[in-house]
Amino acid sequence: MEIISRLEQATSLNGLVAAGQRAARLIRPGKFRNALHGTWLGHPLHPLLVQAAAGTWLSASILDLSGIDDRAARGLTAAGLAASVPAIAAGAADWSEQHEQQMRVGVIHALANGIAVACYGSSLLTQSQRVGRALRLGGLAAVTAGGLIGGHLSFRLASGANHTEDVPHLVEPGWHSLAALKDLPEGNLARMQLGEVPVVVVRDASQVHVLADQCSHMSGPLSDGDLADGCLICPWHGSIFRLSDGKAVRGPATAPQPVFDCRVADGILQVRLPGAG
Repeated sequence: MEIISRLEQATSLNGLVAAGQRAARLIRPGKFRNALHGTWLGHPLHPLLVQAAAGTWLSASILDLSGIDDRAARGLTAAGLAASVPAIAAGAADWSEQHEQQMRVGVIHALANGIAVACYGSSLLTQSQRVGRALRLGGLAAVTAGGLIGGHLSFRLASGANHTEDVPHLVEPGWHSLAALKDLPEGNLARMQLGEVPVVVVRDASQVHVLADQCSHMSGPLSDGDLADGCLICPWHGSIFRLSDGKAVRGPATAPQPVFDCRVADGILQVRLPGAG
């Protein structure tokens, strides 16, 4: 929708974005933040958690519209509020590591969901069934708007998407000559091009590692990053990938980095990507 697209360039939202980012980054890097990102899961955790809150709230509204059981509707509302807590935390952790256009849209997504939480919470405080139902209906409208904006973030702006998913489809199957082994610096990162795909090459005393250069999180150039303890650190958001298998060991990245098989033939480094084509 055009109105949502305009939010991407709404610099008036930058103040809210900065304040929200400072708050979200109070969740320090570590096991808990990794868990919120979904690094252990292999894709973002936030969309999964959202389903629990949205599902219970939708069920509450169905009960409201049918007029069957106000007590059950209130119980579902309370359950949705409880489920929203980890969903909000996971969404905040992901949002704080995105680019500015995504973050501007994301802050409105968060505000819509905040209104929903306020409506559902208020519905539990009133003794009037009519007012409670009206508040829950308002909450459902707000969470629906938040979901619409969230869809724009996910599918239009590729928030949370695996930015290396296309690599196996761009690389031809089989072995490819990449560079003369003697020309590769030891202990440093080298960026090279394999057809349409940029790769990062790491040579140490015993072996060579070749990974897709664009970070799976936000396409950051891993060749501009750092090496530490057999891992590669993205310079943009600090995601850490194992050189041996590309596994994301620290978020915000959740998808692994494509890793190429390597061999040396007549002094030439050759690579192939399992599953390419």
